[in-house]
Amino acid sequence: MAQPALDIQAVVPLEEGVAAVLQETVAAVLVHEQVSGDVSLSLLLTDDEQMRQLNRDFAGLDEPTDVLSFPVGDEMMPEELAGYLGDIAISMMKAERQAKKGGHTVTAELQLLVVHGVLHLLGYDHYDAEEKAAMWAAQRAVLEGLGVEVVIPEN
Repeated sequence: MAQPALDIQAVVPLEEGVAAVLQETVAAVLVHEQVSGDVSLSLLLTDDEQMRQLNRDFAGLDEPTDVLSFPVGDEMMPEELAGYLGDIAISMMKAERQAKKGGHTVTAELQLLVVHGVLHLLGYDHYDAEEKAAMWAAQRAVLEGLGVEVVIPEN
């Protein structure tokens, strides 16, 4: 499989090498999910305030969150967007707090959030116990394959 096109926009400082790790993480999810062909997506790494605004505008919750996914879907998708999965936004501030609380690196937390976001773009969800079990199992499998050790929160 060719490397997915990942457009990373970092509104906050990003440590050197993290972008390459996140690219590898996206590729690992796509391999795990057997997604082939030319695939692209965008990733916004931002602050709590922008995440609060996005969460309020798109999910109706007036609070910052760690990750949001905006799948494109393929109904009536223009041909030039074929293969574009959608957009993911991650709060770096929240990722830093969660990494500290979980006792792992910020990069590992970002990998967890990227895996979670890409799985949402691919149609996974966690609204009921069955969906959640499938999504959490996929997250664990991808992260284990990458050698990333994080505790995946149950909520």
